Amino acid sequence: MLWIISALLLIIGQMAIVLINEYCRPQKAVAWLVILMVFPLIGFAAYYFIGKEYSRIDPARCKTNRMLAPLKEKLADRCAQRLPPETVRQHVGDERLRAMLKNNIFLPITVCNQTTVYTEGTEAFAAMFESISLAKVYIHIEFYIIRDDEIGKRFQQLLIRKSREGVNVRLLYDGIGCLRLRKTYLRELKDAGVEIGCFSPPVPAFLNKRINYRNHRKIVVVDGEVGFIGGLNVGDEYLGRKAEIGYWRDTHFRIKGDAVLWIQYTFARDWFVVKRQLLDDPVYYPVRPAQGNEFVQMIKSGPDETILELIFTLIVSAKKRIYIETPYFIPDPAVFLALKTAAMRGVDVRVIIPAVPDSKVVYWASLSFVQDLLQAGIRFYRYQKGFIHAKVVICDETACSGSANLDMRSFIGQFEINAMFFDGQVVNRLVADFFRDLGESEEIVPAEFEKRPKSQKRKEIFARLLSPLF
Repeated sequence: MLWIISALLLIIGQMAIVLINEYCRPQKAVAWLVILMVFPLIGFAAYYFIGKEYSRIDPARCKTNRMLAPLKEKLADRCAQRLPPETVRQHVGDERLRAMLKNNIFLPITVCNQTTVYTEGTEAFAAMFESISLAKVYIHIEFYIIRDDEIGKRFQQLLIRKSREGVNVRLLYDGIGCLRLRKTYLRELKDAGVEIGCFSPPVPAFLNKRINYRNHRKIVVVDGEVGFIGGLNVGDEYLGRKAEIGYWRDTHFRIKGDAVLWIQYTFARDWFVVKRQLLDDPVYYPVRPAQGNEFVQMIKSGPDETILELIFTLIVSAKKRIYIETPYFIPDPAVFLALKTAAMRGVDVRVIIPAVPDSKVVYWASLSFVQDLLQAGIRFYRYQKGFIHAKVVICDETACSGSANLDMRSFIGQFEINAMFFDGQVVNRLVADFFRDLGESEEIVPAEFEKRPKSQKRKEIFARLLSPLF
């Protein structure tokens, strides 16, 4: 009898700690309470090591901001010379959105850009590899996942060749995303002179209770002239070579122009965090002639500067259309309500999610949100051709795309890089891609969706309770 009372007191004590720590985040508290009830001791250990809230006054972050501040100010002044304020008002018509984008946590809007959109991994990798092969001075690369497979080996050998040619090559990878990457793969790069950094290695991150905060960015910068961002990591599955998933649909970008300065700046921040080396030499931020006339704003986000408020503002400012493509649909309560009210006031809201998921639990959670939003008039589609990994939000004549998914992890738990596009040509291309994907998708009919088995609904309820952790 005594041991039962002791066990109950232990469980109650664990729950009390969670409730006290998460009083500002009730949904997250519920998710952890569910885990504690199912796995009492293991659940609390997991909460202790991965449930810690990211500190926005972290000394290391403050030092990074202080060290990079002069560089950021210098680049902002250079970009401002090409961008009169009245021009911004013309391209960003909504006053609320314009005010949000001017917020000092965001990087400034740039002009004189030229963007190429890729929807096929083969085309995107060919463009990245071509740009890397033409590098003369430096190559800066950052990926969440790097595989030691066919495309990964080609990537490795290309970097080795360029390093031996005298090009400065720097590579950042995430400690968890590349957990399975062989040490020999990295050793061969180092032996060839490639400088390598690991963002948040697993053991230190675990001990520091930061293992849940990952660097999800995908960045390639070559000679300060061209930059790549988007959804693709380095691996054969991104070329559709994973049998259980098949065709891989993604969205990736090549950008030339002033926006590349801010892609490089984002890499420089991450490099300083990992290596404590300041990349502020002018050679990394060359003055280039205008590459085009597109307006692009890079959005650097993470646990310390969330993209959530921007996505919310985009949705509430939409007057005609909201088109979303995302592999994981786990909206924050504010985004959920914004989407619902947008549909109720007559905005055309459509969302494409995968029909073939790579994570069943996340997929069940996504379907639980679909159930509620279908009733508000939002139209959902399941992509049938393969796995859709594109991360695109189109609101009226503005689009946001990059590495961030429409889920809680991307909102508050991962370091991401997105781009805001204001140019009609780029936005129209993303809209065309969206409607092409609609043709490869099956619409979810509310009446038929409601008839799904009770066992499926129970899975969705359970996954919904855990969704704040996804």
